[in-house]
Amino acid sequence: MLPEVRPHVSAPLTDQLELQLGLAPDLEASHLDVERVAGIAVVAAAHSGGYAAIGHLLGLLAALPAPTEAGERFWLELWRSSGTAYLLPANIKAEVLQSLTGEGTALARQILSAVDEMTPPQRVAAGEVIGQALAESDHLPDLKTQVIGELWLRDLELTAWRVLHADGRSDDPAGRKAFLEAWTSV
Repeated sequence: MLPEVRPHVSAPLTDQLELQLGLAPDLEASHLDVERVAGIAVVAAAHSGGYAAIGHLLGLLAALPAPTEAGERFWLELWRSSGTAYLLPANIKAEVLQSLTGEGTALARQILSAVDEMTPPQRVAAGEVIGQALAESDHLPDLKTQVIGELWLRDLELTAWRVLHADGRSDDPAGRKAFLEAWTSV
């Protein structure tokens, strides 16, 4: 599942292409040679981590029962077992919709808050609920539901971290340079 590509999502890539390769934003494709196309591919690949992570985050959530009457029991059990309401559909709907437009940081923060709020026993219990739902819907091989759920939770948590880490606002060359100078002077 991939979010839409909108100007606010592609603007940081445009900025990087201009900074790294000297390509003007209004450059026509007919003026590109193979070397420039290869350069664009390299910069785009390096820049795509956040976009791909948002898509993966949405895919993980889409694997769960839909927030409909049929999935109500699952969501209630997840709330009870995890001890947090952060993951309930009503509480993440706006963030999910925002992620579908390519802006996933709010959803990532909400997910990390939910995981952070869980105690180890709550995490195990939530993993069991999630694993049971995934085992029923995905016909996964002979894995225990607890293992499936724990893997899903770990994947969700790490993917949320990747979304935050790849957020374009932290990709500031001047800020990075200042960080490296401070770090190496220690």
